Amino acid sequence: MRITNYRSFMIHALFLSLTMSFIDVNTVAPAMLSETGATTFHLGLLTAIMVGFGSFMQLLFATFIMGFKHKKPALLGGIYLRVAALASLGIFLRNLGSPATWKIWLILLLITVFSFSGAWANIAYTDILGSTIAKPQRKKLLTQKQLITSIGLIISSVVVKLVLSYLSYPDSYSLLFLMASLLLLLATSGFWMLKEGEPPQHKKQTLGERLGMFAHAIKEDRNVKLYLLLVNTSGVILSTLPFLVVLANQRYGLDGGRTGTFLLFQLSGSLLATILTNLFSKGQRYRPLIYLFIFLGVSTPIIALLLIATPLLYPFAFFVGGATAALYHILTVGILLEISNNENRPIYVGIGGAGALMNILYPMLAGLLLPYLGFPLIFILTSCYMLFGIYAAKHLDCGIFS
Repeated sequence: MRITNYRSFMIHALFLSLTMSFIDVNTVAPAMLSETGATTFHLGLLTAIMVGFGSFMQLLFATFIMGFKHKKPALLGGIYLRVAALASLGIFLRNLGSPATWKIWLILLLITVFSFSGAWANIAYTDILGSTIAKPQRKKLLTQKQLITSIGLIISSVVVKLVLSYLSYPDSYSLLFLMASLLLLLATSGFWMLKEGEPPQHKKQTLGERLGMFAHAIKEDRNVKLYLLLVNTSGVILSTLPFLVVLANQRYGLDGGRTGTFLLFQLSGSLLATILTNLFSKGQRYRPLIYLFIFLGVSTPIIALLLIATPLLYPFAFFVGGATAALYHILTVGILLEISNNENRPIYVGIGGAGALMNILYPMLAGLLLPYLGFPLIFILTSCYMLFGIYAAKHLDCGIFS
């Protein structure tokens, strides 16, 4: 069963990687919204929805999913809802006409459905992965999955660059989202092979009792508190990356070719970071990776400020940002799997998602304050704030992460 499930996760990772470039939260999505006439507040809200709110909803979703005997139907249902949201977005953009404020809000609504259904599916995904993949194989799976993902993203980013270069708005983005919906539908083929096995018997719990388990886990487990500190400090780099596109748009404007270049550099950085992690990371030694993640995260906004005056060099900021994001995704899933067990894993995944409150607050505050404070001050303060993650990196349980 475990070999079959291992392959299932790899098949899904391949098709998903070909999908996510088409609606990349750091480049394609903010560029698309910018071309509709959106303000920095709209762009901040977009980032909050795709990065922050989607994760926050995992807390609510986990309280329901943890009561399911089998998680596979919840996983497939969430993915099919994402497919529908992407297809609807592609059809709407093809018939957009002249941009208007109500159209911007409708786009944000469809992206909200896409993000929230992904959060629902992620709870089931992580629980099935943790309960069916043996502990010694998990880090290997996560690293290989990230490697496959990075390669697939590079291939699809070339397609994105070609589409954005040769088609005009909104036809270009409409085609991207329709293609993404089809590929995401194909990605479910891997999960149809998943075998969960017979779940352990649990006493039925009320919704209030399940919510109480979240509060108890945060109170009693120091690793959970340190994990939340990490994602709420250094983790805001995920909410910062889309503003690199906004900075470029304000300085010298955007076109499809430039957006595609940013995406290609970002994904190249992600691929390199994943390859190096696969080659040099041994066993369960997460702590060195956490320090590297924090260093790259702190550096990204500063590099963007230093290179914005040179358009040819500015894409390097996306390269560093892509490497940072890849490390974040490897680390956050890996840490949660290690500090949880088969009994409490949905609780910990829910806490991990809902606890990243700064990925909701930061982009909204940045979007409101940027017109008044400017990018240099916002980005410098952001880098200083991310340094607080060092405390979490230093104090996470050495029995697991040394």
